This record gives sequence, C-alpha cells and structure tokens, in this order.
Amino acid sequence: MAKQLMKGNEAIARAAMLGGLDAFFGYPITPQNEVPEYLSRYMLEEGKVFVQSESEVAAINMVYGAAAAGFRAMTSSSSPGIALKQEGITYLCGSELPCVICSVMRGGPGLGSIQPSQGDYNQATRGGGNGDYHVIVFAPETIQETIDIMKEAFDIADYYRNPVMILVDGLIGQMMESVDLTRPVKKRFLPEKDFATTGTNHHNKRNVVNSLYLESAELEAHNLALKKKYDKVIINDTRYELINMEDPDYVIVAFGTMSRVCRSAIETLSEKKIRVGIIRPISLWPFPNRAFETLEAPHLKGILVVEMNLGQMLTDVIVANNGKYPIGFYGRAGGVVPDPSNVVDAIVHFKDLVVK
Repeated sequence: MAKQLMKGNEAIARAAMLGGLDAFFGYPITPQNEVPEYLSRYMLEEGKVFVQSESEVAAINMVYGAAAAGFRAMTSSSSPGIALKQEGITYLCGSELPCVICSVMRGGPGLGSIQPSQGDYNQATRGGGNGDYHVIVFAPETIQETIDIMKEAFDIADYYRNPVMILVDGLIGQMMESVDLTRPVKKRFLPEKDFATTGTNHHNKRNVVNSLYLESAELEAHNLALKKKYDKVIINDTRYELINMEDPDYVIVAFGTMSRVCRSAIETLSEKKIRVGIIRPISLWPFPNRAFETLEAPHLKGILVVEMNLGQMLTDVIVANNGKYPIGFYGRAGGVVPDPSNVVDAIVHFKDLVVK
C-alpha cells in the first residue's frame, strides 16, 4: 500500500482519471479550482480531452455531447456554478446519458461566500431542473472515501446510464490527508454503449440522443421506465454507515464533514456516560431509509440531525423516522463549521432542539 499526502481537490481529479475519465469540461469557481487545474495539466499528457469552457452552461452541454458520443465525461463546480448547470443535468437524465459531476459546496444563497457549507443538499438531491428525475448523489466523509467513490462513479454512471454527483464541501476539497490511490473498488459488468452517436458502422440504424417526447403517452412511458431504473438504484446502491449503534441513548444523523465532527463529539459524550451512535448517509440520493426502518434501540431518547445548513437533510430524516422517535436539529449556515463541543451541547440540551 503506497500512501501519499494529497489535497482533496487534486485527489478528486486524480481519482477521476483512474476511474477512466475521457473528457473534462468546466469553468473556474472557488473552492474547487484545483480540480480543473490538475486535470488541465495531466489529461493532455495522457491524450485525454480537457476544455475550459466559456461558462458553466457551456460546460454541462459539452458533457452532454461527449456522453452522447460514448465517452466518460465529467464536470466540476461549486454551488452557484452547479445551479447554472441544472438545465443540462435534467437533459442528461432525460436522455439517459452517464456522466460524473463533482460539486464542492460553499456558503450561500446567491454568491454567498467561499467558506465550506452543506447548503446544497436540496440542490443535489432534489435538483433545479424540470420533470421527474434523479441524480445519484454520494457524500463521502474523507478524502480517501472520496477517491474510492470517484473511481467507482463512472462505472455506476455507465451501469445505470445516469449522472452521478460527488458532493463534498469546501473543507474536504481544500484539506490534505494521507491517501492510497491504489485501493481496489467494486467493478461492474457494463453493457456496450449501443446508444452512442458513433456513426452507423456499429449500428443498424442512426442513433438519436434526445429527451423530447411530443406524445403524452410516450413521455409517460419514458418516465415510468426511468422510475423503474431509479427503483433499481434504491435497492442496489443505497449506502450508509452505522457507528457506535449498540443500544445508544441518542443517535446523530450527519454526512460528510459534519460526520467527522460528530465522531469527535461522541467520544466526549462517552466520557459523560452518554451513549451516542451515528447514522452516516453515504448516498444522499437514494437516502438510506432502511437504516431508520430497522432502528431498534430500547433506550433511545431521540435522533439529532446535524448539518452545515438550516435543516435540509432534516426533511428526509423525518420521513425515514416515520414518527418512531423524537427528532432534534442543530445546524450552522453561511460557512460556519460547528465545533465538536457544539454537538456535545446539542445532545445535552436535546429536549430544547426537538422539532415540533
């Protein structure tokens, strides 16, 4: 195992190349600029395509074109930039084109700040495009986990013919950790890309990539086929981690950077003789409802949702909990990263934070 010290954004870029990236299209925005900077240097050396587009809108449409031609395409951006890509993302989903999108979140709304945030949970899991569609969203906790998921992301996208989003915050993008780029990841049997617009030499007919269906019944049938695919994603690729869940007094739900903060908090709470577990969603869509459906803890007093926003994942936790346990919320917005002591205080004063 050969470990090396890498910055998060550079690790994302390298892992994308290891995952089979053919073409990258993007536009600069803080705090993800090291992703395209790294790729602009190394992709050309390996005979791959790198284009700094004239805008975010152009970038996502270039991704559409490359994906339609059968190439593994990717873009990366941060919060306002991902907002500009929403129309293209729904086109990709409607046309069933695989690609990878990396979103390195910053504070909002609007231009906001360049500080780390988790304020784009709804943007990632609900999307701002039109129609019934889903993007598969993963939210890793460490740079190593980010690398592992990124290396697998292109296979997942190809397998389902659907965009996959890697959602991290600016802290993960800017920090440095020791990582192993050679760690193996799950491989899948992938069908030929017989949808690709590669000319008629390999097809009996012309391939047309489109999301336009003028007949209502035809479009409904397309939507139902997409739903069947999404149901398959829910069954096969819902991911989560259970931490310290042996008969806890409280359970914290947190993802990404916040789950790291909460790991430190539960060590302090253990010293206070308060047993606290963590449900850590790794896939934000599909959300791990099954982790709550099977939750049976005789001494559980409640569930605390902790986020670097004002309660976006909270809605999904309330639905998944289905009224079984009291739910409290603690969050900070605008790029403020809570300290473990803040989480400790939130558990100690849980009754004051219960959502009515």
